[in-house]
Amino acid sequence: MAIPPKILAFAGSTRTESFNKKLVNIAVNGARDAGGGVTLIDLRDYPLPLFDGDLEEREGLPENARNLKQLFLVHDGLLISAPEYNSGISGVLKNTIDWVSRSEGDEDDLAGFVGKVAAIMSASPGALGGLRGLLQVRSILTNIHVLVLCDQVTVSRAHEAFSADGSLKDAKKQAAVEKHAATLVQTLRKLKA
Repeated sequence: MAIPPKILAFAGSTRTESFNKKLVNIAVNGARDAGGGVTLIDLRDYPLPLFDGDLEEREGLPENARNLKQLFLVHDGLLISAPEYNSGISGVLKNTIDWVSRSEGDEDDLAGFVGKVAAIMSASPGALGGLRGLLQVRSILTNIHVLVLCDQVTVSRAHEAFSADGSLKDAKKQAAVEKHAATLVQTLRKLKA
């Protein structure tokens, strides 16, 4: 029996009641139902200073950057729910990417990203559901050699979209999020075969 693809899942937000944390939880269930081995993390558990080359040169990678990079290294895929802040990528997500991208010792450049496959999604109170931010997330990930699935999922009017249990009120949208995560699992399986 084949080893299940390992997927690292997280939201690009640290807010406790983040819509994107709710969204990534739905996707995690979809990936697990499709047979993926998923590790769900909260970036709040990995606080990092703002990326600073002088700090890196003086002290090396912060411990949480090393811990995060280790997680990226041992997973095949990324399941990211990325909020849109002022029409762009959130600071915490960009800062995480910046620190994880750094190499140490004889590591290859971008070792935590090269060859990974990502599924991206967003939930936003706005009418576009975070689409503008996802364009930036896709561009950044593609540039650091992550294969980003062509499809993506957005949830608009997120402040009205979720039920009390964390599911989406729109059953079709719920199914689309789960299917998107399942597609990540299927894609990773094909690439590993």
